[in-house]
Amino acid sequence: MLTNAPTLHTSRLTLRGPVKDDLAPFTAWVTTSDRMASVGGNGSENDAWRGFIAGIGHWQWHGFGFFTITDTHTDAPLGRCGLLRHAVWPETELAYHLFDGAEGRGIAYEAAVAVRHWAGDSLGLSPLASFISPDNTRSLSLAKRLSARQDREDTIEGDPVLVHRHLAHTNPLAQAQYTEVTA
Repeated sequence: MLTNAPTLHTSRLTLRGPVKDDLAPFTAWVTTSDRMASVGGNGSENDAWRGFIAGIGHWQWHGFGFFTITDTHTDAPLGRCGLLRHAVWPETELAYHLFDGAEGRGIAYEAAVAVRHWAGDSLGLSPLASFISPDNTRSLSLAKRLSARQDREDTIEGDPVLVHRHLAHTNPLAQAQYTEVTA
């Protein structure tokens, strides 16, 4: 393991810390996925390397970061979900992205519910925010499904974002969502 990340489980997914083999699917996502348009556009292999290493650094610096989302039965990497707190971020963010081919199956929802619960229950971080590009319709839809509410508009690193506030992990609806994904 490259981090001290705990392992989280839902009914279909395992969320674990990153391992070296996760770099290849992450690099493919960064360099070729059309969905990178909502996070600044495709990057180079070097950009992917830096992003991957920064994710590991988050765990070392903050005690949290991105989990790799995997299929529990195959261990295939499906994306990443976790907590970010970059130097210029106004607060800790619940962030998520899926690799190509994993979208449309409720995976990001399931992972985000698990991470939201872990962040509140284990770290006392609640309620969390997500910083979403106004044209990222998939992420905005997921925030709505998670019952997050738009809190405000902001600009982060020169990019406009809609700040969505997630439910506290102790909120009865958040508890019901957690029970739903872990049953």
